[in-house]
Amino acid sequence: MPTAPAFTRYADLPALSGLMTGDEKHRSAAESTREVLWVLYDRVLDVSPETADDPDRDRFLLSKGHGPVPYYAVLAAKGFIDLATLRRWAEFDSPLGHHPDRTRIPGVEISSGSLGHGLGLGVGTALGLRAQGRTRPRVVVLMGDGEFDEGSNHEAVAAAGRLGLDNLTAVVVDNSSATHGWPGGIGTRFSAEGWQTRSAPGRDRSALDDALTRPHRGRPLAVVARVRPKG
Repeated sequence: MPTAPAFTRYADLPALSGLMTGDEKHRSAAESTREVLWVLYDRVLDVSPETADDPDRDRFLLSKGHGPVPYYAVLAAKGFIDLATLRRWAEFDSPLGHHPDRTRIPGVEISSGSLGHGLGLGVGTALGLRAQGRTRPRVVVLMGDGEFDEGSNHEAVAAAGRLGLDNLTAVVVDNSSATHGWPGGIGTRFSAEGWQTRSAPGRDRSALDDALTRPHRGRPLAVVARVRPKG
């Protein structure tokens, strides 16, 4: 069996996911996030196991917490989780549950459960960093399109736009339909509230990297990652 340092590339994610042999209850939801998660941790976020408690680290908040296998695989590839822990996925008393738990997994910023809370927590985190005078850290929230059935997300979108939280990024995985949650598509909901809005194919790592890293000064950024459902 290869040692942990061997699993460090995007191509290694299937092997890392294969170590988790328990039941994945939300497999299609899980598969839709893999490329976004890799691009964030490999190219965008300034955070590592060594800086996971640094107040100037970037924050990643997984609001789309169901189907966490790719998230755990990426955390393992980046050194947050060891292989022994990964193999215990879904076992009794394993720290790796069907939703991430911030009290049990290094590098996890929030515990997820009921959908619809991540963006509100992201707004609060971005505001807290602003109040502390920390202008460098970035707050990135990964959401699912179905979360726009929750009113809390619409309130968070409106608040972030009005407050000009340019340290906040929302990535929305659109694997349902182009108009789910808002007439004209998800992106129009953000742009109506003053966000910089972009769209990228959710399987194209270069396009995702470009959408996430181009400047968006003075306002928050929303990236809609379009993922065609399999089958």
